[in-house]
Amino acid sequence: MKLTSQLLLALFMLPPAFAFAKGNADTIFYGGPVVTVNAKNEEVQAIAVQGGKIVAVGSKESVIQDWQSKTTQVIDLKGQTLMPGFVEPHVHIIVTAVFEGLGLNLSNFTLPYDTKETLIAKMRAHLKTIPPGGWLFGFGVDPSRTSPFMAELTADDLDKVSTTVPIFIVNQSGHIGYVNNKAIELAGITNKTPNPPGGGIYVKDAQGKLTGKLVEPPSYLPFMAKMPNPTEAELFGAIQATMKKIASTGVTTASEMSVGGNFGVDKEVAIYKSIFAKNASPIRVRGYLFGEALPAGYSGINPNDGDDMLRFIGIKYISDGSTQGLTAALSEPYSYPKGSKWSGALNYKDTDIQASMKSYFDQGWQISTHSNGDKPIDLSLNSYAKLLAGNKQPQDRRLRIEHFTVNSAAQAKKAVQLGVVPSFTIGHVHYWGSAFDNFIIGPERAKRIDPAAEIKRAGGKFTLHSDTPVSNVGPLNYITEAVTRVWQLPPKKVLGPDQVISVDDAIRAVTIDAAYQIFADNKVGSLEVGKQADLVVLEKNPRSTPAEQIRNIKVKETWVNGQKQVW
Repeated sequence: MKLTSQLLLALFMLPPAFAFAKGNADTIFYGGPVVTVNAKNEEVQAIAVQGGKIVAVGSKESVIQDWQSKTTQVIDLKGQTLMPGFVEPHVHIIVTAVFEGLGLNLSNFTLPYDTKETLIAKMRAHLKTIPPGGWLFGFGVDPSRTSPFMAELTADDLDKVSTTVPIFIVNQSGHIGYVNNKAIELAGITNKTPNPPGGGIYVKDAQGKLTGKLVEPPSYLPFMAKMPNPTEAELFGAIQATMKKIASTGVTTASEMSVGGNFGVDKEVAIYKSIFAKNASPIRVRGYLFGEALPAGYSGINPNDGDDMLRFIGIKYISDGSTQGLTAALSEPYSYPKGSKWSGALNYKDTDIQASMKSYFDQGWQISTHSNGDKPIDLSLNSYAKLLAGNKQPQDRRLRIEHFTVNSAAQAKKAVQLGVVPSFTIGHVHYWGSAFDNFIIGPERAKRIDPAAEIKRAGGKFTLHSDTPVSNVGPLNYITEAVTRVWQLPPKKVLGPDQVISVDDAIRAVTIDAAYQIFADNKVGSLEVGKQADLVVLEKNPRSTPAEQIRNIKVKETWVNGQKQVW
């Protein structure tokens, strides 16, 4: 047969698997359920990997017969389950490394809750580790999970730890901080200092005196400017440790949502490039530049700069605060304290955020907006509708709304119509569900948080995430939380039964749909021929495990590009 130029071109355009020679796989996995998460949600018996890609998916007999050679590593799963590596669509790797790796980690996701006294005791114990001239820096205080409820730290409380060592503690939400009087003095903040732009507040009491409470990251900056920076080696080590911790949960791809939020965009881009140049990351990373940190007209990097291991794809904005911190912007007042008229505040004016978004959207960046309250959800959806005006296929831009916590049915419907992919901090249901229902927003609004089933019924996609360090990374945990929607604090209750989803839908939200959200679904997220061999080996199959026990399944191994990772 004569090969025409058209036929030759067609051969070159065949799927990647055709570029591999049968009978020479690097690795074959068999001996346990292989959950593909393909369009049919099929389970098969075996897969073969060659050159970092999946080259065969099917029966044990056919895969071994067609792909095994003398040099092939044949791995018997011995009843364990093989799945696509999890995709974590919303993390803050550098923030987590700094807060948890270099500071005092005060996070408490277990029962009983902390009290002011136990928190102060932990800080006093840590004080002896602070070198001369250093700051006591910590993270994880959460008044909504402190006994008594909403027991907040003040400068006077922190002075009980030390009046000579400056103290800066960040709330579990990341949107609130607490400082002692020494820190206030060093930062040069006084009762007359105006609040910074971007939603920052130096909280004062009824007499106009600083309380030591800070609201939103812009208010942190004068304090961070006085704190000693970690050395390059300390920071690199903490970031790598955080990446390994993420990998240990079965995650093989994660989205860093705040590149530039700590040390500036250029420096953090350089940090990530250095880590990957040294092959020091056990996970892939997709990066979103932190909108608040971008200088006007920033053009340091272009959309999609990078490769399949590290790629910068989006711009992330923060339009309000934390729901459990009572700083998210709501259309109706909070239910706590009783009779409150406070409904939170937006960080941006409509026109300001719209103008900034459009400039980056037009360059080709994906846009992502943190919107916890229904007021900023409206703002984000309206801004997105303007960006997408005239676009016949809005889903191509895959615009994101992060958290989508307090919402309405109309907003869920509009998000799907615009092709917006919400990403839910599903830990809101488990760790904070009782606080939302009983105190913060009341049962009617609380039952709608993280409306996964509603988005699904409307034909849309959604994803599940940790927002680490806000909650711990753990996709198996997210599955349990989304499928059961049971809150942690006794007496336990299902929060919003109408929003319960199936195990398969939850699995897709942490694999192929999360990959779709970050424009990586052609590479990862399912076990299909031609895709990267990013895999996780689990002790049990989540599809046949009781929903409440899925969170307890042990992660045994992760593989990226066909290589087993060390964590």
